[in-house]
Amino acid sequence: MRLSVVMPVYNEALTLPEILDRVQAVSIPKEIVIVDDGSTDGTRDFLRRLESELEDARRGGTVDEKNEIRIFYQEPNQGKGAALRRGFAEASGDIILVQDADLEYDPREYPKLVGPILDGKADAVYGSRFTGSPRRVLFFWHHLANKFLTLCSNAVTNLNLTDMETGYKALRADFVKGLRIRSNRFGVEPELTAKLAKMRARIYEVPISYAGRGYWEGKKIRWTDGVVALWTILKYGIVDDQDNADAGYQTLLRLGRAERYNRWMFRQLAPHLGKRVLEIGSGIGNLTRYLVGREFVLATDLNPRYLRILANTFERHTRVHVLPLDLADFDPAALAAYRLDTIVCLNVLEHIEDDRQALRRLFDILVPGGRLLLLVPAHRRLYGAIDRSIHHYRRYERSELVERLQEAGFRAEDTTFFNRLGVAGWYLNSVLLRRTRVPGFQLRVQNFLVPFLRAEAALRLPFGLSLIAVGRKPS
Repeated sequence: MRLSVVMPVYNEALTLPEILDRVQAVSIPKEIVIVDDGSTDGTRDFLRRLESELEDARRGGTVDEKNEIRIFYQEPNQGKGAALRRGFAEASGDIILVQDADLEYDPREYPKLVGPILDGKADAVYGSRFTGSPRRVLFFWHHLANKFLTLCSNAVTNLNLTDMETGYKALRADFVKGLRIRSNRFGVEPELTAKLAKMRARIYEVPISYAGRGYWEGKKIRWTDGVVALWTILKYGIVDDQDNADAGYQTLLRLGRAERYNRWMFRQLAPHLGKRVLEIGSGIGNLTRYLVGREFVLATDLNPRYLRILANTFERHTRVHVLPLDLADFDPAALAAYRLDTIVCLNVLEHIEDDRQALRRLFDILVPGGRLLLLVPAHRRLYGAIDRSIHHYRRYERSELVERLQEAGFRAEDTTFFNRLGVAGWYLNSVLLRRTRVPGFQLRVQNFLVPFLRAEAALRLPFGLSLIAVGRKPS
């Protein structure tokens, strides 16, 4: 895997030549992405000379292939977060490692930082200054502030980091490039941590040495940055991060916290489940976790972010396999080899333009006697802004869904309306108020009211927010 070392630089003329030498001395092949953030102390003069030397080396055929150096400039000074944002975008490696341009962190520890990622155990590795490695003793109040911010960050992310504010981080590029970093200054550390936590990234910590410097040597962080960091923790840890999640992802995150609701939904499906299950559109695994006791579970999705989350969540469960699958375009024969007796397809069919063809393909996958369990949004008159924002082509009437199943070859064994109390909230938000997301508060209320929702199911009223259908392939 290719390593990209991203180095944000601001007024580091005294230390930049030395740290570059140390980085280049590490035997790992890498690219070094330097982002100068509006330096005014002579740092840019050094970088211009370095660019000239690199150009001469290219012309002379003496380029150091193990240390490719790329330099970028920002105007005016915007802060460390802005420099990292540019560096992440420019990096071409599979692993991105953040290296400050001072001499506080030791590049000889790169193997320690990238090791858990190379071993397939981690998506992000934090170098902790507080877990036993040698470190220079400095600044009690600075240390206390770090501990306090780490504690606050852990409280809202439910992680147990010892050093959230560390400047030494190694990250899988496909994870970090999928994030929109908004913080321009030192708030980037808690923002990055909060967003990795929400993506369910596997985060490791490794002990690192640390040689902190004094303010007279160029240390730039101030008490005001601590205040900003605390605000960032609250902003991205507690409040939904609208910048980094489409409406579908936001809904999945909120549903993931509605455990009563998810268990209730699973209980509606459980009597029809077999031993070898294909789940289509697994999302982030809200329902998949209830399937892990089966003989074999094939969890699928089309979204790369969801696939990464699924792989991380179920990496220890050998009976759960994760695969990419596009319901609109796949080969049924390849999946038929798994001898699947159940297909679970929840809130997916409405996203497929040609749902008839999709159902015929699902029919071809199942073994004789196998079942297809469908959950789709019900009632055309409920179609509104939320449906459009999460790319629903339609909502279904009961007769229409039964007809679709029969056309594909299934025998419709059961159709049941689900979540009748949710109809009023959906109509209010999606049709009348034209909101594009289900409000998190209303989902929490619905989760709390699950016992009452179970009671309303006994009434068998001819309407509901969703429709559950069970189709069986003839033996």
